[in-house]
Amino acid sequence: MSKFEIKKRSNGEFQFSLKAGNGEEILPSEGYTTKANCENGIQSVKKNSVYPERFDRLVSKNNKFYFNLKASNGQVIGKSEMYESASGRDNGIESVMKNALDAKVVDLTV
Repeated sequence: MSKFEIKKRSNGEFQFSLKAGNGEEILPSEGYTTKANCENGIQSVKKNSVYPERFDRLVSKNNKFYFNLKASNGQVIGKSEMYESASGRDNGIESVMKNALDAKVVDLTV
């Protein structure tokens, strides 16, 4: 079963990571100053991941493929890992779309 894990970084910021049922990280977040903001970020991923148009398909300067998930206001909610191929990136997007909505939240900061 997929899940969002909330962790605290060494700098005190909170971060979530969407993980597929096999434990593979499919969407890490930015750092948040509060846990409440981090939890709001998770809700934003759940809400926005059902819309294919909210995923920007991108290519880095070194020709690696990645995607950003954006909220309706255009703010980036999560940035994927780098993929070797466009099909790998597209599979990552499909995985987020499939797993995010029903993913449970696991708070590893308590």
